[in-house]
Amino acid sequence: MPKAKKSGKRKKFDYNQDRKKLKKRFIKKYKPRIESAQIRNAWDERKSTARNLQEMGLSFDPNRTLPIKEQSLLGEGTKMRTRVGIVTKPYVLSQLQEEASRPEKDSKTLSSDLVEYIQHMIREHKDNYKAMARDEKNYYQDTPKQIKRKINEYKRCHPEHYDAFIKSLAAPEPMDQ
Repeated sequence: MPKAKKSGKRKKFDYNQDRKKLKKRFIKKYKPRIESAQIRNAWDERKSTARNLQEMGLSFDPNRTLPIKEQSLLGEGTKMRTRVGIVTKPYVLSQLQEEASRPEKDSKTLSSDLVEYIQHMIREHKDNYKAMARDEKNYYQDTPKQIKRKINEYKRCHPEHYDAFIKSLAAPEPMDQ
């Protein structure tokens, strides 16, 4: 089998390569940015990852954190093996629990074209989904169930807009005197 090319050659120094940039790039890759602000603020660069997480009360290796039942060969019983660490930064754990317990904000919105389409369908056909499916504005040929699902999504994502729209439809017209 032939040798790979350039395997016997000496490496040459590249004068065009910026060593400072290379070092920064290597450090950035080696130590990625920690997303959680609480963990990032409590992190100590001089300590290992396992030690940092242990001090915060978090787990580096779940297999070591959870108790493992060991059975002896003689079968006289089971021994529990746990590794307990000293938590010196319990505030990180409480902050993470508090952040996780907050309700998640629903950020889903609908496009203005879809809202306009739904409003047109409701304005023209009220709650007759079969008639909506036959409407000429139904360009994507949605089925009655698909249209119903879109209307329900509009109700869920924009309840105040939907209520205002329904009230504007139900408003009585002014009488001529």
